[in-house]
Amino acid sequence: MPGMIWLSHPLVVSLLVALLGAVLLGAAVLFWRQAPARSKIPRAQKRREEALRRMAALAERLRQQEPELDPKPILELPLEKLVQKLLADELSLESVLCSYLEEALKVHQEVNCLTDFLDECEDQLQALKKLKKSERGLLYGVPISLKDTYDCMGHDSSCGLAQFLEKPAAKDGVIVKVLKAQGAIPFVKTNISQTLHSADCSNPIYGQTLNPQNLKKTPGGSSGGEGALLAEGGSILGMGTDTGGSIRIPASFCGVCGIRVTGYRLSYSGVASAVKGRKEGITVAGPLARDVESLALCLRALLSEHMHQLDPTTPFLPFREQVYSSNRPLRIGYYESDGFTQPSPSMARAVKLTSRLLQDAGHQVIPFSVPRTEYAFFHLYLGNLFADGGATLLEKLQGDIVDPSMKGIVNFLRLPDSLKRFLAWIWKYIEPRVSQTFETLCGVGTPKKLWELHKAVEEYQQEFIAKWRSLDLDVLLSPALDPAFYIGYPAKSNTSGSYLTLYNFLNFPAGVVPVTTVTPQDEKELAFYKGYYRDSYDKNFLEAVRGSVGLSVSVQCIALPWEEELCLRFMKEVETLVKNQMEPK
Repeated sequence: MPGMIWLSHPLVVSLLVALLGAVLLGAAVLFWRQAPARSKIPRAQKRREEALRRMAALAERLRQQEPELDPKPILELPLEKLVQKLLADELSLESVLCSYLEEALKVHQEVNCLTDFLDECEDQLQALKKLKKSERGLLYGVPISLKDTYDCMGHDSSCGLAQFLEKPAAKDGVIVKVLKAQGAIPFVKTNISQTLHSADCSNPIYGQTLNPQNLKKTPGGSSGGEGALLAEGGSILGMGTDTGGSIRIPASFCGVCGIRVTGYRLSYSGVASAVKGRKEGITVAGPLARDVESLALCLRALLSEHMHQLDPTTPFLPFREQVYSSNRPLRIGYYESDGFTQPSPSMARAVKLTSRLLQDAGHQVIPFSVPRTEYAFFHLYLGNLFADGGATLLEKLQGDIVDPSMKGIVNFLRLPDSLKRFLAWIWKYIEPRVSQTFETLCGVGTPKKLWELHKAVEEYQQEFIAKWRSLDLDVLLSPALDPAFYIGYPAKSNTSGSYLTLYNFLNFPAGVVPVTTVTPQDEKELAFYKGYYRDSYDKNFLEAVRGSVGLSVSVQCIALPWEEELCLRFMKEVETLVKNQMEPK
């Protein structure tokens, strides 16, 4: 291959010897540091087993109160109908909680999606029963699942890290407090990827979560436990977080809905992160659910004066009902490809299908092209994600066992910058995108360079918004990331997340809606898939999505910052049109 001749150079040989020595030394140090993790992890696993036994015991006690309870009709109710029946006392709080406790335990046995049971849900149920009807909130009696990272008093928020174990939260986080005040009953916490920096869902504490649609596939990450639990009906509403698609990837892989809101519209106080303090591409909270109306109901409940009072850094912007319920025709930009990651046949077909339905419904659909995707992904997204060269991430992994989904990136981050640059130099002649990844992972480092990155992000945001406004768009339609990858493949094809990561550093609200499934024809067309670069990332993406007939495929709906209601309105339009098309005439 071009460039391989450099491997015979004496300097190259010396550097490779140094690289081997560094790897061996790092392995020895890592083995010594893993001792604390080896003691904490078994204790955490035992605590989970005990918590799930208590969960089963509560389900049994509630079942004894209503021995004739048939959970199926309850589990089939959409959130809006469930709340109506609970508020009208047509269903008891006990019957609903019992139904979801039992179902969540069944789903967990199949896919390993739970990390903890929130025992306090029983006391909360009793407190809710004492409320007057006028005091009942918008989510009265609704069992809700939480990503492991949400602080609940007395429970760990592990981020899949041994360092975060045995440090129970001193109080509930702001979002958890608001949900409880609105009558919701948080009852379980769900599994995540280690450090939350993987699109898989695995960590050394709680293991690998599986995709219920295909147990050989990942549910996505990092909110993968939420996606899997919701997809199988073990929860009706869940809360996740999103740094680079961590809500949208699990939602699309598992066939549910999810939305990443504008940064700071929802409080992030009391939500754990492995890495905090990023200026751009901040991690945000957001809901996942089986339908769009459930997401809207959740945001109605959260966007309250109460949240602003608990966290004054969060602006008081109540849910704008008139925007969400509007039926005026929309000007919709769309693209089938970002020119960086060739979409799978099913991804491209999903956008074509959706754009046609929207056009037939009277909306204007206008082609849109994403500016400078390669620059945006490597320089702006990855540059921000690893602005310190991964130093903070490595610090959080000290003394821990590194999960297989994280080993590649962690081993590379542990190398000296000089060796990283040398590898980037070699790969420049073989696979340029791999070289760019290596170069980016050297980190930005200095305040001057961090300021330059901040300025570059601002300039790109303005460029993107100017292009949006030049077309007078209301919203934007794009592929999501589908179908679900085989376990282990997200780390091998991280560039494929370009469709999602773009809107993290742009800080646009973005949601995903399932619109179709992979067909046998989609599978056949993979034979012609080459990718735009024909490199290892493209080849791994192809392998990751094979064997997916019948799996869900979603589209992504995007709006400008602070326009969550418009984003949801667009998502609802897509959902309705797809549903109407599927119904027999």
